[in-house]
Amino acid sequence: MKVKLLAILWFSLLSSVAFAQEFNCAVSINSQKAQSIDKNRFEEMKRAMQDFMNLRRWTEDNFKTEERINCNIVVTIDEVISNTTFRCNVQIQSSRPVYGSGYESIMLNYLDKDWLIEYQEGQPMDYNENTFSSNLTSLMGFYANILLGLDYDSFSKQGGTKYFQKAQMVAQAAGSSGRGGKGWQTNEGSQNRAVLLENLLSTQMSAFRDGFYTYHRLGLDLLSSKPEESRKSALVLVNKMKEVVTQRAYWLWLNIFMDAKATELINVFKDATPEEKQSAYNTLIQVDPTKADKYQAIIKQ
Repeated sequence: MKVKLLAILWFSLLSSVAFAQEFNCAVSINSQKAQSIDKNRFEEMKRAMQDFMNLRRWTEDNFKTEERINCNIVVTIDEVISNTTFRCNVQIQSSRPVYGSGYESIMLNYLDKDWLIEYQEGQPMDYNENTFSSNLTSLMGFYANILLGLDYDSFSKQGGTKYFQKAQMVAQAAGSSGRGGKGWQTNEGSQNRAVLLENLLSTQMSAFRDGFYTYHRLGLDLLSSKPEESRKSALVLVNKMKEVVTQRAYWLWLNIFMDAKATELINVFKDATPEEKQSAYNTLIQVDPTKADKYQAIIKQ
């Protein structure tokens, strides 16, 4: 009986761990500009960053293995400030599986050029949204919540607000600490993480966030089974973008979105009716004029 009970408890523990993880995150570190530093330090930092993302419970929901958020974090060391402090640029990318297909839709692909990392061997990765522990944990926690927010936004209207607000708490704690480096304040530039967060939480962005849900859940997820309905949902998003741009000319988040989704949108409309193709093309070149030549593929197909 005791053996059976222990087996049940062990199985329950394994099940809770299996369902607790929200991320399937891979980290890589390019340390070519840090030849003077022991490579083992970067290997340990890589493992610590992956464990921070993959082993922590970030939400109260249970994620099955196939539901985990796939993400890649590519760290490039730009400058060695000391043996334990490095200035870096970091590419953060996440994707979401599309139902009924083997396709992964990119949710975020963003280059953050302002990471200041302090890391020592064996350094604990303590984390709390309201408290600044280290810039590394703040940066990782910030983007974990951004990625969660985007994922939840794609499954329910503005479902990610809770996680964007958590990212905001991380940013406020890091910015007020005086030790967080650049990128935590909107007045430090027009393309940093603080501006990205401000965009996502702006009430002027609400229409786009509603369209973001419609596009993914009622658009891409239905593309293989209900293509006509799916394209109509994609048009909803395109029109929401136009609505947002009329309120404010420049949105960092909209630029990031269009860089990630332009080719995908072209493919969504490739089998659309002539009227749908023209409507999508006319609006896309208005909200994203830098890719006007690329969007020509919609009406030429």
